[in-house]
Amino acid sequence: MSTTPTVYQRRRAPTATEMHGIPWLHLLTPAERQRIEPQLVVSDPQPGDYVCRVGRPVTYWFGVVSGLLKMSSDNESGQTMTFTGVPPGGWFGEGTALKRESYRYNIQPLRPSVVAGLPVDTFHWLIDHSLGFNRFIMNQLNERLGQFIAARELDRMNNPELRLARHLATLFNPVLFSGVGEVLRITQQELAYLVGLSRQRVNEALKVLEAQQLIRVEYGGLRILDLDGLRTRQFT
Repeated sequence: MSTTPTVYQRRRAPTATEMHGIPWLHLLTPAERQRIEPQLVVSDPQPGDYVCRVGRPVTYWFGVVSGLLKMSSDNESGQTMTFTGVPPGGWFGEGTALKRESYRYNIQPLRPSVVAGLPVDTFHWLIDHSLGFNRFIMNQLNERLGQFIAARELDRMNNPELRLARHLATLFNPVLFSGVGEVLRITQQELAYLVGLSRQRVNEALKVLEAQQLIRVEYGGLRILDLDGLRTRQFT
């Protein structure tokens, strides 16, 4: 039996810097923050760990402080289907938390990450008492709906440059992933996992996007140059 502490067992209080990176905290009143902040925890999931797992009951609402997570599930034949990536600033699972359901997807890190968690009962207290928090959740759900409508369209796209452009547009979404900014720290192999292409094909597609001045490939990541172009540009 493994003696390695679980993600849950490794939880701790967030540092001041980690707390500062939580995008919805500044929307709370001072009294709400005073009540909520002591209940926030962070942990450090590593590749191979599960932050959320299919069939497990929801206990926390989670957000990415640093690193990169993937949302996926396994189909009946045992193949893994990746839905999306979750970069820094992304909070996820609010629908599951609202309904207190079991997870219908897995969340795992693609690299060593830091993830924050808010207890689900505290999440519901904020829903019941905080106007600022409700606005944040409403914006999250609205953006999430658009994200998954776009994901359904992506399933029917065979053009690699188009698939990569739309996936990058999602990862740079400033509402869902406020911690990304203009530079996304991601490797070509991580992109390949998320987009469902080979690393070589991702490399070729990145060169096309860079030639069209939509992105710039930098050491350790990508810089966005034209978010609207990533969302709307057509490729032949």
